[in-house]
Amino acid sequence: MSFDSDASSQVGDHRSFRQITRDRLLFEMLRSTRKNSKSTWKVLIMDKFTVKIMSYACKMADITEEGVSLVEDLYKRRQPLPSLDAIYFIQPTKENIVMFLSDMSGRSPLYKKAYVFFCSPVHKELVAQIKKDSSVLPRIGALSEMNLEYFAIDSQGFITDHERALEELFSENAEGSHKYNACLNTMATRISTVFASLREFPRVHYRVAKTIDASTMTTLRDLVPTKLAAGVWNCLAKYKMTIPEFPQTETCELLIVDRSIDQIAPIIHEWTYDAMCHDLLCMDGNKYVHEVPSKNGSATEKKEVLLEDHDPVWLELRHAHIADASERLHDKMTHFVSKNKAAQLHQARNGGELSTRDLQKMVQALPQYSDQIDKLSLHVEIAGKLNTIIREQCLRDVGQLEQDLVFGDAGTKELINFLRTQLGVSRENKLRLLMIYAALNPEKFESDKGAKLMQLAGLSDDDMIAVNNMRCLCGPDTKKSTGGGFTLKFDVHKKKHAHRKERTGEESAWALSRFYPVLEELIEKLSKGELPKDEYNCMNDPSPSAHGLPTSSSLQTSPAHSMRSRRTGGTWARPRGSDDGYSSDSVLKHASSDFKKLGQRIFVFVIGGSTRSELRAAHKLSSKLKREVILGSSSLDDPPQFITKLKLMSADELTLDDLQI
Repeated sequence: MSFDSDASSQVGDHRSFRQITRDRLLFEMLRSTRKNSKSTWKVLIMDKFTVKIMSYACKMADITEEGVSLVEDLYKRRQPLPSLDAIYFIQPTKENIVMFLSDMSGRSPLYKKAYVFFCSPVHKELVAQIKKDSSVLPRIGALSEMNLEYFAIDSQGFITDHERALEELFSENAEGSHKYNACLNTMATRISTVFASLREFPRVHYRVAKTIDASTMTTLRDLVPTKLAAGVWNCLAKYKMTIPEFPQTETCELLIVDRSIDQIAPIIHEWTYDAMCHDLLCMDGNKYVHEVPSKNGSATEKKEVLLEDHDPVWLELRHAHIADASERLHDKMTHFVSKNKAAQLHQARNGGELSTRDLQKMVQALPQYSDQIDKLSLHVEIAGKLNTIIREQCLRDVGQLEQDLVFGDAGTKELINFLRTQLGVSRENKLRLLMIYAALNPEKFESDKGAKLMQLAGLSDDDMIAVNNMRCLCGPDTKKSTGGGFTLKFDVHKKKHAHRKERTGEESAWALSRFYPVLEELIEKLSKGELPKDEYNCMNDPSPSAHGLPTSSSLQTSPAHSMRSRRTGGTWARPRGSDDGYSSDSVLKHASSDFKKLGQRIFVFVIGGSTRSELRAAHKLSSKLKREVILGSSSLDDPPQFITKLKLMSADELTLDDLQI
């Protein structure tokens, strides 16, 4: 039996963050069991958490290819398979160890041999508990720490699965709660396993507490980034001593912030195709259910699809403005028809426009076109549905006022006029408008003005809770704004001004594209070494002159392993056309071969939930800065989810059934 702290990982320079995660699970874990195993096929056993880790990074076909014939739940009753070896990928908890020992001890174990992989560091007492059982020891083929306890939700994004972080860390009840420390400790461990997987040792920057002066009490809520940075730092210090080939000097940047840096990004309407899909459609994660013609052609049937990276149309359009995406889909469909004689023939026969449904029926007999038209018609349908919702809910008017409020082109007068005249706007959209207004003008909600606005909008008491709980996300106010963030300001004589500056040199042809998340600005400052020193500290400042940040010259002389040829996030440019009647949609192929010399990675972690606009910024800035930007967070929230979580911060008075979203 070997007890490895972590096997050495061959970090291929061209691989994305998610690809490295996938390869570690498939090759470093599953394939490594082949060496000493006589069993061709194996059983893979996971708990609920590790099942999620695996499903975000790998497909079932990938797992089967590595010799796994059966995937089982650790806590479900399982059939004994004494002729097969088992691979356990589990969290190192007491309960999981008890289940494992129950499987493998005694005269009749469930499996022939067990290869055990823990997703995070295991306590010595648990190892001792395993070693105590003399019947189990000879049956263990490997006992190893994978140090991989995060969900790779995107090629450049991960979450730690702390859906209740807002409630546990920032609510009024967070002070002195045992959940506060438990949440921070687990979060720190999971963030650290990202660096274990990538063999990266970061400079750990964090937003400092915003205490006004020495006489002001610093709250536990305000200390969240500081405490998390310390937790991550402690884990990394252990990795330096225990993981082979773990860097001993800094190779990248990590910035830890919380949701208080930008209260508007989670609420405002984001107009890209990806964000609109998740905001306006009833999707379960990345699953979208749509109707397609049945094979007999007489009716329709429901089909579940995943909007993910394997779909080249999605990959190309997800970060495009909804209007741009709609135009490009129309062009693709027209191009498809013009390049395919069968489609032209059908169009001529019917003497008019070719509908999506007609195309679907037509190509059922043409297998060489079916995959292409399926993907195109899916996205044409989705874009059509989104445009209908935008029109029916008057979202262009809502979005215009949202952005005018943020950029200082509208104020109280315009908001009141909008609420009085726009009767077709939904309650949720009025709530979102008022939450943006409250974040920008908190002093208005100190008097009865806020209540009158809520009354005018026809909002409920629990809607008011969501507005009030935004205040919990901010510590004491300082005299100047924190990096463009929206802290509570109680200056009643404040003059009307823009709360976010216009981005120069980034004019868009599309309306409602002015808004950008504050995080975008912070990442650019971090890259240049210009983070405000009074607002952001570094745990491991290497020298007084460097302030823990690489200058442009220091990047050129970094160690060889921290300069990588990695893919960029370059799906922003319009793709090259092709003559196959499909036109994208060489994006997948193009993305995998488009390598550029990149500098040190930049990691940003947002406590309290990140947004799709912030994930988009990570992709965009990777191309712009020539550095792979990886966004992490406790969760990835769309506006309805974020509003629900704000309401749950006062869960003493509320249950999920009471909430109206």
